[in-house]
Amino acid sequence: MGKSNVILVALGFAVSSAVVAQQQRLPSDVYEVYTADKERIEREYKADKQRCDSLDGNAEDICEAEAKGREEVAKAELEDKYRPSKESRYEVRAAKAKADYRVAKERCDDLSGNVKDVCLEEAKAAQAAAIADAKRED
Repeated sequence: MGKSNVILVALGFAVSSAVVAQQQRLPSDVYEVYTADKERIEREYKADKQRCDSLDGNAEDICEAEAKGREEVAKAELEDKYRPSKESRYEVRAAKAKADYRVAKERCDDLSGNVKDVCLEEAKAAQAAAIADAKRED
């Protein structure tokens, strides 16, 4: 084997090693971004929850339901971004429906009697419709 052939083989090995190293590093980079985004979502939830502590009564409950809903939707969207699939897209839509229901239910607590019962039934119906739509979209 001539000197030039040895150099070409060595150069080919060096290039292929660099490509393999880059491919191996990419998933950890993606995971680091995923982990950072997840931690950001959790920090935002804690900050939102602290803001709710300044409120009283049902206003605080509504605020906490909104904060929890934002967190759950953001986490579902993150999972869909990180591992996109039909199931993860459904989970995003379902998380939104559940968050909307949780907030609507808390808003109904301000009411009483038959008006409250109707409000709760409408909230349940809206959630059921949203989840049915989410299932159909897949």
